Amino acid sequence: MILPKNWNIKLIISMSNFINILIVDDEPLIINSFENVFDHLENIHSDLSFKIKSATNCDDALFEINKAVIGSPLNLVILDISIPPSKDKKFLSGEDLGIELRNNFPDVKIIVFTSHGDNYRLNTILKNVDPDGFLIKTEIGFNDLIKAVSKVLTSPPFYSDTVLKLIRRHVSSEIVLDKIDRQMLYLLSKGTKTKDIPNFVKLSKGGVERRKRQLKEIFCIENKDDKVLLEIATEKGFI
Repeated sequence: MILPKNWNIKLIISMSNFINILIVDDEPLIINSFENVFDHLENIHSDLSFKIKSATNCDDALFEINKAVIGSPLNLVILDISIPPSKDKKFLSGEDLGIELRNNFPDVKIIVFTSHGDNYRLNTILKNVDPDGFLIKTEIGFNDLIKAVSKVLTSPPFYSDTVLKLIRRHVSSEIVLDKIDRQMLYLLSKGTKTKDIPNFVKLSKGGVERRKRQLKEIFCIENKDDKVLLEIATEKGFI
């Protein structure tokens, strides 16, 4: 798909006549690929002008988001899920950034670009972020990136094959973990003791224990220890 010559971009262009883009990915080659996509679109459509920022971790992404809150709003964000967390551990992945973006920019278009292929993980991202585009890295080439960006800017959504299949199947056993669940799993994976987790999340020690039991029930490992919980959570892409 190539943007039509008469494409009306008024709804997504800021007052400065730029389409403000933020690319969040910890792989420089991926950032470069998307920059090439936007260069390609500008070459085809002389009336398009993209203003591009990039970030490789949660802290840098939050810096750009906060700048946009008081400046020109973001119009489109390319968002990887597996990126380094913020130093304060309040933002553990691109998924948390996606939620923050939705809270700050109701009209922003978000394209999730991830290597995760597990149904449970993808379903959680769909529920929490509600992306306008959802791409699996192993399924997408350069021409597909052009199609995805064009479709999301004109008439979203655009989903890669794995995501389309997931949506079509209407997964009967949905696992959606909230932010506290994922923070707990992350802290446990880093060796944090259960008794110390309340120092990082708003839960009592008893609340942490209850959450762990609930997580083990969700993953059908009620009688297993924390090591098995972390193995399953890692396998499913939650850590």
